[in-house]
Amino acid sequence: MLWTTGVLFGLTVTGALLIGYALFMMQRNLPPLDALTDFRPKLPLRIYTADQVLIGEFGEERRNMVHFKDIPPIMVKAVLAIEDYRYYEHGGVDFIGITRSLATNLFAGHIKGGASTITQQVARNFFLSREQTYTRKIYEMLLAYRIESVLNKDQILEIYMNQIALGQHAFGFASAARVYFGKDLKDISIAEAAMLAGLPKAPSAYNPVVNFKRAKIRQEYILKRMFELGYINREQYDKAVHEVLHVVGNNNDYKVHGEFVAEMVRQTLYAQYKEELYTRGYNVTTTVRSADQEAAYRAVRAGVLEYDRRHGYRGPEGFVTLPDNPEERQQAIDDALEEHPNNDELISAVVLEADPKQITALPLNGEPVVLRDAAIKFGASALSLKIPPANRIRRGSIIRIVKDAKGNWQLAQLPQVEAALVSLAPENGAVRALVGGFDFDKNKFNRVTQSGRQPGSTFKPIVYSAALEKGIGPATLVLDAPLNLPPEQTGGQPWDPKDDDPPAGPMPLRVALTRSVNLVAIRTLRFIGTGYVQQWATRFGFDADKTPPYLPMALGAGQASPLQVANAYAVFANGGYRVNPYVIDTVSDSRGTLIAKAKPVEAGKDAPRVIDARNAYIMETMLKSVAQRGTGARTNELKRTDIAGKTGTTNDARDGWFAGYQHSLVAVAWLGYDQPRSLGSREFGAQLALPVWLKYMEKALKDVPQYQTPIPDGITVIDGEPYYNEYTPGNGFVATIDIHNGDNPESGGEEAPAIPDGLPLPNPGQPVTRAPERIEKPEATPAPDFSKPAAKREQRDR
Repeated sequence: MLWTTGVLFGLTVTGALLIGYALFMMQRNLPPLDALTDFRPKLPLRIYTADQVLIGEFGEERRNMVHFKDIPPIMVKAVLAIEDYRYYEHGGVDFIGITRSLATNLFAGHIKGGASTITQQVARNFFLSREQTYTRKIYEMLLAYRIESVLNKDQILEIYMNQIALGQHAFGFASAARVYFGKDLKDISIAEAAMLAGLPKAPSAYNPVVNFKRAKIRQEYILKRMFELGYINREQYDKAVHEVLHVVGNNNDYKVHGEFVAEMVRQTLYAQYKEELYTRGYNVTTTVRSADQEAAYRAVRAGVLEYDRRHGYRGPEGFVTLPDNPEERQQAIDDALEEHPNNDELISAVVLEADPKQITALPLNGEPVVLRDAAIKFGASALSLKIPPANRIRRGSIIRIVKDAKGNWQLAQLPQVEAALVSLAPENGAVRALVGGFDFDKNKFNRVTQSGRQPGSTFKPIVYSAALEKGIGPATLVLDAPLNLPPEQTGGQPWDPKDDDPPAGPMPLRVALTRSVNLVAIRTLRFIGTGYVQQWATRFGFDADKTPPYLPMALGAGQASPLQVANAYAVFANGGYRVNPYVIDTVSDSRGTLIAKAKPVEAGKDAPRVIDARNAYIMETMLKSVAQRGTGARTNELKRTDIAGKTGTTNDARDGWFAGYQHSLVAVAWLGYDQPRSLGSREFGAQLALPVWLKYMEKALKDVPQYQTPIPDGITVIDGEPYYNEYTPGNGFVATIDIHNGDNPESGGEEAPAIPDGLPLPNPGQPVTRAPERIEKPEATPAPDFSKPAAKREQRDR
């Protein structure tokens, strides 16, 4: 007996020693807790407007780091009620819970999980796999004890509340509150807190976006637990159970559409920070203003849809066969609409019934829409039984519908044409709004910065600005008459440039710009020299190699992006200074420490002066004439006298432009096809781009006071027209160009000061007193193929 007792005692001691040794060895193998003691969760890159509205987020894990003191008590109670209600009573491992779970697991014959405290969950999430084994469970318990020895309860809970995965790429409850309910964590209700608290167990199963019914069942169970534990009273419980929850499922839906801006920022910063950009929690503040950005987005959308509607309905965008079985039919509709998602206000729908008088369609929300009369007039031709089935609106057709200003549904379609708008502050180049296309999700190509389009007549002010430095002025008379230009002057084939209106004979330069007369612009360019203007354009930010020194340059036959055009007009707006467009203002880390700050040059301070203040002033007076009495006269709808601008339409109406400004803001709008083709024989910049510009500026300039540009020194006003002091009538001023004078019908009425090509450009404002320049021959450098000059026929921007 004694021998048996001794053996049993020995075995017990040996077993205890072995267990102790095993635990000791396991303890030695535990990882260091640096990841917790120096907790640095993966935080996404976040991009904000200047007024702190979120417009972009990049990173695998969507997370908003929040300190424990800022977590609402009701959120903490909801989590503790379902995950670990004895959290503040145990030391990291809850043996009461383990006993209860052990009995369940033994009965089941395998580990089913359960009994893990919040501390154990933190240990598992940071250091262990999710395999269900007893060994992992022991490691989990040992780690829990170690964690509780170095961190207090609130610190552990803060880590848990910020780290836990909650579905929809949301990590942490602050991010989940924003994703599921579109709210800050501090603003959630008891009912919302209980639904969020149900996510840690199985985010995919209890995700209210994916399965609201199942999520609601778990939410009600958690509310019951909160009531039983005394965390909420009966009144709060009853109210929460019956509260109607509005789940938004917020993935990429932001209050302001700044997708193109956000992507610009991401690309810029990735070049410096690489992959850590998506995990270190950088916060970027841009120069974009949220109100301006949203106004620009709406203006571009409206302008594109207005143009698209003018040019008729092209037919359904798809077709789906609808089975007779109701359940199969609904599934077919759901599948079809998933492949044709809504495009903001353009809602996709499947046609259930259609005839020439009525369309019944079903959008994704399941509420049938009936269109008749004026609502289907846009697509009336597609309802005819005479057209092929592929182009006809019929049962199973996939169409678009949109609500008009009165809230009535109308037939619509996805447009094919594109548009862009950019605005910036002329004093320092800060971008205030940027929309690079109709829909970022459809096509991420940024037409503001990446496209090279012919600027058309928006380039004419650059030509006339150069002309001012050669003694020409707004009062100079230039002949508007037919021209026949040889290949060496056009860079291609012989060219007979024309205007839409019959030649009007001699006209002042101001009138020519106001009416956008092509022949006057060409004669002016020929008089001052193409090489000179090519170099002059670089002062405004245009690339010399994309501005060939040939006469079609007068009509904007080179290439430029909308951002380049905007920056060029900023020179006129700020009195002659070259600024650099920029969109990133500050970059800070997750702790709010500033790590980068923009230092833009500013007009009148450290920005380089590129044209004389007198030049900028005179050009502004001419551009105001365009905006008030010329091709841009529709700007008068703004009821302002401080608007200056120029329309532009390229050959065959492939591009429509309007570039304009008020003293505090420059904006450029463009409309065209990505693969250039005609926008229509009766389409001009005034109909295409100007309405977009106006819709934006109406919002952007709403509370901006009128501004009167002061007349700079060195200008003499005679009969209402401004002149440089050194170029007044009879004193160096070029009175006429190409108007018959003596035996030479091509000579100017006054001697024309000129700067031969190849010599340095004069300092802005310095008098130029050189001999008249002859029409130069083309330089030997290769030129683009102008055999079909894109500016062959400038459409008058009426």
